[in-house]
Amino acid sequence: MNFDPRLIEAAQCYKLMVGSITPRPIAWISSLSSTGVLNLAPYSFFTVASCNPPVLAVTQVNPRDRAAKDTLTNLRATGECVVNIVSEDQAAIMNASCGNYPPEISEFSALNIASEPSHSVKVAGVKAANVRFECKLREVLAVSSLPMGGHMMLLDVVSIYVNESVLVDGQIAPHLLNTIGKLGGDLYTATHEQFEMARPDVK
Repeated sequence: MNFDPRLIEAAQCYKLMVGSITPRPIAWISSLSSTGVLNLAPYSFFTVASCNPPVLAVTQVNPRDRAAKDTLTNLRATGECVVNIVSEDQAAIMNASCGNYPPEISEFSALNIASEPSHSVKVAGVKAANVRFECKLREVLAVSSLPMGGHMMLLDVVSIYVNESVLVDGQIAPHLLNTIGKLGGDLYTATHEQFEMARPDVK
């Protein structure tokens, strides 16, 4: 079956994309509002944009009821955030932070999530996160201002925290970091079942 995105509803296109582009890593982003409220929200449209310099890319799918979610609003106002990496034991509390809290309510306070001061930005991170990328906003790319359209946030990484408990010989061990991924709908996946394939050496 073939779907023409010009002829189907945006919601159906969304379901086709999130159901097939899987698993998606989760950026659990803490940010500060202009009035000092510490916000926390997960985003699964998340990847690396560059390693030299280190830049992360996170996309906001525009909400139907307002122009921007709190994270994007805060980034535009204060220019900093922390991308916390979610391990499996943090799945439930990460999901709880998806709730539609008003901007003046901190998810850290509402859900009793412990925070940790950052090294290079004013925004605190999630204390339990084993990896935290401290970031400054590089730019926002407005792909579409329509409901369910997208704004891509490009984030310059200025400091990286890694808990020594997930390091083996100086490298992050995937089985110790034990991240989760987002599937379609309400489904998630674990990453503790892994397999290895060496990259082919083509002469």
